[in-house]
Formats: sequence, structure tokens, C-alpha cells
Amino acid sequence: MHSQRIARFVTVSLIALSAAQTAQAQESAPPPAQDDIIVTGTRAVGRTRLDSAAPVDVLSANSLQRQGTTELATALASVAPSIDFPRPSATDGTDAIRPATLRGLSPDQTLVLINGVRGHTAALLNTNGSVGRGAAAVDLNTIPTVALDRIEVLRDGASAQYGSDAIAGVVNLRLREASSGGGASVNYGFYNTDIDTARGSRSVNGEHAVTASAWQGLKLGEDGFLTISGEYMKREPTNRADYDPRVTPTRVTGRFGDPEVEQYTVFANAAVALTDTWQLYGWAGYQHRESSSAAFPRLATTAAANGVGTLYPNGFLPLINTRSKDINSALGLRGDLGEWKIDLNVSYGRNQIDFRTLNSANYSYGTASPRNFYDGRLTYQQFVAGADVSRKFDVFQSLNLAFGVEGRREWFSIGAGERASYDYFDPNNPSGTPGAQGFGGFAPRNVIDRSRRNISGYVDLEAQVTDAFLIGVAGRVEDYSDFGSTANGKVSARYDFTPWFALRGSVSTGFRAPALQQQYFTQVASVVVNGTPILTGTYPSTDPVARALGGLPLEPEKSTNFSAGTVIRAGGFELTVDGYYIKIRDQLGLSENISGAPGTTVGNLLAPYSVSAARFFINGLRSTTQGIDAVAHYRLNTATAGTFDFTLAGNVNKIKVERHITGVAGALIPPTALFARSRILTIEQGTPGEKLTGTVDWSLDKIGALARVTYYGNVNQPGTTPAADINTGRHAITDFELRYQAPKGAQIGIGVSNLFDVYPDRTIAANNSTGVVGFPYFSPFGFNGRYIYARVGLNW
Repeated sequence: MHSQRIARFVTVSLIALSAAQTAQAQESAPPPAQDDIIVTGTRAVGRTRLDSAAPVDVLSANSLQRQGTTELATALASVAPSIDFPRPSATDGTDAIRPATLRGLSPDQTLVLINGVRGHTAALLNTNGSVGRGAAAVDLNTIPTVALDRIEVLRDGASAQYGSDAIAGVVNLRLREASSGGGASVNYGFYNTDIDTARGSRSVNGEHAVTASAWQGLKLGEDGFLTISGEYMKREPTNRADYDPRVTPTRVTGRFGDPEVEQYTVFANAAVALTDTWQLYGWAGYQHRESSSAAFPRLATTAAANGVGTLYPNGFLPLINTRSKDINSALGLRGDLGEWKIDLNVSYGRNQIDFRTLNSANYSYGTASPRNFYDGRLTYQQFVAGADVSRKFDVFQSLNLAFGVEGRREWFSIGAGERASYDYFDPNNPSGTPGAQGFGGFAPRNVIDRSRRNISGYVDLEAQVTDAFLIGVAGRVEDYSDFGSTANGKVSARYDFTPWFALRGSVSTGFRAPALQQQYFTQVASVVVNGTPILTGTYPSTDPVARALGGLPLEPEKSTNFSAGTVIRAGGFELTVDGYYIKIRDQLGLSENISGAPGTTVGNLLAPYSVSAARFFINGLRSTTQGIDAVAHYRLNTATAGTFDFTLAGNVNKIKVERHITGVAGALIPPTALFARSRILTIEQGTPGEKLTGTVDWSLDKIGALARVTYYGNVNQPGTTPAADINTGRHAITDFELRYQAPKGAQIGIGVSNLFDVYPDRTIAANNSTGVVGFPYFSPFGFNGRYIYARVGLNW
């Protein structure tokens, strides 16, 4: 089946190639545009994306902004074939801080850079049943699109070049650099959609969102710049829940969709010359985001049975409120020392998330229960210092030597919430269910404060041996204070048979260090059973409870990457096709809740700790990922009808979990399933096996139009049995926009995202007993329906 998908994909690419060559074929390629110069995946100056030894997508700020969404991750997924951005709901903090994936791999297996410097992850650990479960990833939506000039996406393993996390590839966010000019815009939109769930239909005309953004370029010195950007967004929540069969008459009791969000972000990027050859540069950004999503509803009968009926006579819907404060900053010095180029930089990043549960109750308090609770705080900090040195030698055609060192310090902490968020009303006489309903707070027993340090060094050689032959070799050694050392290497090559045809490929090893969040996250709750406090929850793998079940200190994930591809260009046409094979071993996963009745093997292991159930991280998976990326582009310039840009881009991807631990030797006898069926299938089938995007962008003087159709293959949101699986089905999403855009002056755009109001396949009634999950939240294009928007702005 996978080979058939690949065959169909290659056939489409070859048809596009044949058509373009018939239209216009030339023996020599046109000179590259300045925008094609890349800095990701190569340390040689002046390399273009079509001349590189690895596939790199260059996505302009314009392409990100010509759509209805103002979220960076959503916009990126619309234009990059290998990136997907599911929009989970009813998954606690993951609703507010949603991770993106590259080539279907875990969100934390993609390295994110800002201007070439390592970005920091979010403090959040995704512990619920979403795509990316168990990952602590970078929150792409902390960087507003108005602050960006472009994004470079390296679709190749790059740990030997950049360090941990670059197993799937690298996303490099390049900030806007402007010494003059500016712009401001307001984007307003709303949903106009018909919702057909399993138990009924309804229409929505509303759920508004507004984004206001502006940027200004200022001159510093003779040739320096300061670019200031800002964005404000306010978005109403969406709701695509089904009708609740537990109430009469049936009605929608849940809230299932995008959370309510209000956020503001400011960014400054600057550089100034100190001498003729040395420059001081840096950037700083801050975002404050407040988000509210919903837990499952508590009906009136449930509220009454648990002693809070007078507080909520009609039942209640707990809201999970997160307040995220995010800092990105860096300061650097770069210049020439003789023939050597030197770059020294330090960066600091911080993410702090405060949790609150609103419109809820602690059943053990009865009518004395608060309605709102402070649940505690997660904080992650990262400090990085690096030195990069490079020089070009006149060896062969040219030889570029680069080397450098990097030191990193990371911190992760958990702060406790108020007692009512996690405890009994009277701990000495416990009764009822403790903690806030919907999201229980962090207790003092969960409080931690941990850090680690890392130091690394790399060497990167890239030689243009002949006009046709390019070869690169890179090696990197890293040492971590918690698990030790690792070494990785990469060899890449490219051969241009003619000016219009080249082959390229690479072989590399990679790794991903276990995140501090994965090593130390703790969320343990206490419940009294027959008068005895019993603990249950998530433990560090080195905690005595986890060790009793076979837990061990976490080791880095390791990968071996192979890629091979071709570059074809003829006149205004270009085509890249790249195949890849990624083998990951010692892959980290969050186990299921392991429990056992008293007297059983597991029960006896947990009994000394008064624990009824526990879960923890373990290096227990081995997987392979294989597929093909293809991007075809053709630009047609006409004398009277304007310019047409045609792009056809796609990805075929297959992930297979080759092995997973079903028990830890000597600990769980008989073996207990550490990874359930649903966890394995989420890895294998949680992202689309096929994604194909066709775009036509037309412009004539100041007016233009864009039409995009994106096809998504089926995604499985797996249950405990095949009958409980929820599939998205295969669907095509159509977007359309008209615009008026002067280089200076008015900017106007009107458009529709999801023009034909397409939804993923609805959740059948048998798999939705509460009515909440109306559609699968694994859907790679969301489940909100048609969105109409307008954009008005001014450039100066």
C-alpha cells in the first residue's frame, strides 16, 4: 500500500515535470534570487536552496500572511508539505500550547532556531492523548508572523551540525531586518459553517477573531537597523461538540474546539556596526498569552451526587485557564579576524505557565468549595552561549571550514497550587473526591527544581571539489551532566550532471536528549481508599515507585538518517524530489498507568509505597520512518495577464513501530503493557500518510489572487479497540484570497479558508457517549469549518 502511494506521488511529479519542460526547456538555469540564499543546513556563504546538498524550503513572510490564520504554526502547516499542526481539544494544557510535527515524527524531534540560535521549549509536557503525547516542544506561536522575514525548513537529519533534537529536521525562523519603512494591519474573521455531528446538525455564524499587528524599521548608525514588531490577538472559542445523549431534551453540554485566546507579543531585532568589520546584533521578544479551554461537562445529577448541587443546580463546565509568559532574547558579536569569520553569541529563553481551573468545584469541600482555583506553575529556562568560526580556503574549487563550541544550561521547575486545588477539605477526615474538577492542581509533593548543563563542539567541512561535485562532512560531540556524552556525524554529497539536473543525498546519525520535563515532571494525586491514602499519577523514571516497576535513568534517543533526492530546473520550472529513511532507537515514551490489585505482582510491587497506579517515561520504542517529499514550482510571466506562480508540493510518509517493550525484565512478571495499542497507533497513524498542496498565486500590478487546495490522507485517532477508532477520512481543503497590495499605501485582502466547509469524518455516536468529541481532534486541518476573513493595512 505504501509503495502504491509513493508510485502515485512520483507519477504526479513526473507529469508536472513533463508539462513544464514542454512549455519551456533550457540548458542553463537562471541566476538565483537573493531570497533563495540559505543559512540553514550549510555554513558556506552564498549557497542557494537549489544548490544545497539537502532539501531546504524557503517560505517568505508574504506566503505566511496570505491566508486567514495569523497563527504561525497553522500558517506554516498550510504552505510546507512535511509539516502538520493538529488542533487538539479536551487535552488540558495542550489545548493552549499546541505542538507541530515534521515528517510525522514527535514534535520534540524537530529543532527550532531563531536567526540560527537554538530556541527554547515550552514548559508544558504533553501528557494527555494528543499527537505528540510525552513531548515538550517549542511553541511556534510565540513568534508572530509580522516579526518574520522568512522561514527556512531543513528536511534532513542535522544533529551533527546543530545538536540535540534535529532528528526530523530544522526550522529556522529568520527575523525581519529593516532600517526603514513600516506597516500596520488588522485581520478580522469569523466562522460561517454548518455542523453535522452524529446526533444532530446546527449552524454557526460567529466565533470572531481579530488580530492587529504593526512593524517599524529604524536606522542605527550608518548601516545598522532596529526593527520593532508587535501583535495583539483576541479569539473567541469555537465549539464543535455533539449533542449530549445523557440529558433530556438532548442538547450540547460540552465545549470542544479552539480555546479562547487573548495575547500580545512584541519583538525587536537589531544590528549596528562597531567597526568596519565588526557588528553587534541581538533581539528580544516577549509574549503574554491567556487561554481558556474546557474540560468535560459535569451534569446536574453528578453535581448533586457529589454535594455541590446548590452551587451548580444545572451542572457545570470546568474551564482550564493558562497564562503563558514567554521570553526570547539574544546578544551577539560577529565580524572578521583576518580571513576568519567569528560569531559570538549568548541567548536566554524562558517560558512560564500558570494554571487555573475556573467554574469548577472540589467535591470534598461540598458547598464550601471555591469555584475558581489556582493550580500551580511550570517554568522552563534556557541559557546558551556559543562561538562559531569559519573560513573559506582556495582548495579544490573552494573549501569551507567551520567549527565552534556551545554551552547550555537548562532549568525546569514545578510550583504548587492552592490547597483546595489538590487536597481534601479536611485531610485528617477525608471524604469525597479531592482537587479541582477538570484539572487538579500541583501539590507540594510535586514541587521540583532541577537543572543540567551541556557543552558541545563541532567541525563542519564543505568542499566544492569540482564544478559538479559537492561534498560535506560534519561531526559533533556533546556532553551532558545528567546522562553523559554522545557523538554524531554526517556525510552529504551532490553531483550536478548538467546545469538543470543534479542528484543529492546524505547519511547521518542523530540524537535527542531527554527533556528535563520528561525526566522530572511529577503530578501525583492522593485519594483515600478504605481510610488509607493511595497515590496515583506521573513519576520521574528514577523515583523509587518507577524503579520498582522497572524505571531507569533516561538515555538519549538515537537515529540514523538516509536521504537521496534530485533537483531539476528548466527555465522558470523547478522540481525537487527527496526520499528519506529514518531509524530511531531508544525512543522515549510515556507509559500507561500501571496498576494491579492487591496480591498481584504489580500490586505487591506498589504496596510498599501506598501507590495504586503509576506511569513514567522509558526508552522503550524503536521505529522507522520513510517517505518522499516533492516540491514543483513554475513561474509564468506574461506580457498583459500578469505573473502566475504554480506550486505543487507533497509528502508521502509511513511510520512503523518496529519494537516496543511490553514489560521490564525482573520487574513486571507477567509482563504489563507499558504502551497500549492506542499509543502505538498514534505514532504510526496519528499524522496523514499523504499530504498534497497545489497553489496558484497570481499578481498583476497591485492586485492579486491566491487559490490553494490541500489534500490530506486519512488519520486514525485510535481507541482501545479497532471499534473505538475515530478516523478523519480523506479530505481536500480549498482556500481562496483576493488582494490589493501596493508597495507603499493601502493593503486589502478578503478571503475564505476552507471554502467548501469541509469537516473530518464525524465521531460516531457509539464512540461518543458524552457528546463532547464531535470530531477527531487528530485532524491535521482542524475541525472548525468555513472561515471568512478580511485584512486591511497600510505600508509606508
